Amino acid sequence: MKIATWNINGIRTFKCGIKKTLDALDADIICVQETKVTRDLLDERTAIVEGYTSYFSFSRGRSGYSGVATYCKNSAMPFAAEEGLTGVLTNHKGAIGCYGNQSGFTDEELQLLDNEGRAVITQHKVQCLNQIQTLTVINVYCPRADPEKPERKDFKLQFYKLLQARAEDVLKNGSSVIVLGDVNTSHRPIDHCDPSETDDFEENPGRKWLNGFLRDNETSMSADIPRQGMFVDTFRHFYPTRTDAFTCWSTLTGARRTNYGTRIDYIFADYQLAKEQFVAADIMPEVEGSDHCPVWGALRCSLLPSSKPPPLATCHLPEFAGKQQKLSRFLIKVDQKSCRTEGKEELPGSQEEDERRENINMSGTKRLMNTESVHQTAKKAKTLKTSSKPQGNLLAFFKPTNSQKSLKASTLTDEVKEISADDTSQLNTSREQKQETRSEHLNIATSNPRGDKGTSSGFWKSILHGPPPPPACKVHGEPCVLRTVKKEGPNVGRQFFVCSRPQGHSANPEARCNFFAWVDKGK
Repeated sequence: MKIATWNINGIRTFKCGIKKTLDALDADIICVQETKVTRDLLDERTAIVEGYTSYFSFSRGRSGYSGVATYCKNSAMPFAAEEGLTGVLTNHKGAIGCYGNQSGFTDEELQLLDNEGRAVITQHKVQCLNQIQTLTVINVYCPRADPEKPERKDFKLQFYKLLQARAEDVLKNGSSVIVLGDVNTSHRPIDHCDPSETDDFEENPGRKWLNGFLRDNETSMSADIPRQGMFVDTFRHFYPTRTDAFTCWSTLTGARRTNYGTRIDYIFADYQLAKEQFVAADIMPEVEGSDHCPVWGALRCSLLPSSKPPPLATCHLPEFAGKQQKLSRFLIKVDQKSCRTEGKEELPGSQEEDERRENINMSGTKRLMNTESVHQTAKKAKTLKTSSKPQGNLLAFFKPTNSQKSLKASTLTDEVKEISADDTSQLNTSREQKQETRSEHLNIATSNPRGDKGTSSGFWKSILHGPPPPPACKVHGEPCVLRTVKKEGPNVGRQFFVCSRPQGHSANPEARCNFFAWVDKGK
């Protein structure tokens, strides 16, 4: 079997078609992160792909943010699937369970950790030699520690702690475990393009967590007892000393051209699985379309598909299962109790009442106003229907009636009659002034009948200042590029010039030089 992971940086990465891209990755289980799609924006083309079943987790707080999805070939269909790490979002029969020790988290913290749509778990049956075993695949998009938001650092560490508790508990309960996705931390200096530029590289809390979660890469896999963590970095298992093996590059600086990146996308496997079943693992830097590249791993065991997709599969969602509600349902009064009961039966897991309630809260007044307008429209429609007068053409509602025309004409006549002689003279004076203004404009136009662009261009240039011409960098003699400071501070909003070449090591002649110049505010 083959498994792959890829941070796609938006579901629109699949420009040539989702099925074509999935087929090109040539894996039985494909995990993608940062889908940036919410439940209301998920379309059938994305959710229902021929030959695959899909399982999504969505952000509940922000649109176009986070989100993960797992696509499984029909031949690798899981027998259970679950959204999130905490169990808070799961209340259907397909739950996997084994949530680990959550005593260190409050209920509010557990809800927040799963509200950003950062984990999907699928559970499969695999045949290893003559034994049938359970394999659990945990697809994660770990948070980024934004230096400008200190609270996100704590959030990231909480997510790591929760992920480890869940993965280890599933492992202790008899299933093999693979944890894969965008972990958002480079582990060793060898996984970073320039670790010397990072302050206290080894002291980073994320790296310390990885040290405890993973088995030491320098320890031989032939050892009978694993040391430190329970999981193995499968890429480093096969390539312990390979350098310049990165999976993420900055698009802003064009760093992919100089391979100035980091390795933050991984396939972790429990020690026993990595030792006995993994036969290969590698990265795919040649695959473009995102600021990340795919990572894959191959195992010698084979998958045994389930006879039917578990409840979390998108094919069970009402909008994709032929259970769409009729428009008339939104225009009539329905029994709230029956509606609530029906929702629980139709929507699997997190796609039920909790999500609806949260969507209403997040939408605010606008959605409430839309709902009220629907009820008002329904009320008006009911009134018109019960009227004894015949219904006219739809266009009649947008045309003035004869009585309206007569009323408008008579009103205008009365207003004209009420104008006094003084008002009339003032009106005439106003007309004369307008006529003089028109004549002045006409004279200007005739004096420049061809519309001299030079005159108008000079006028606008005297008022509006465009960007200054870029200087040439001192090393390459090439025009620089204009950048703007976006980080909060005394220089936010200021513009500056830097070398136009991609970011890279200073020893690389193809990389940018250190030229820097502020834009003079007076220019």
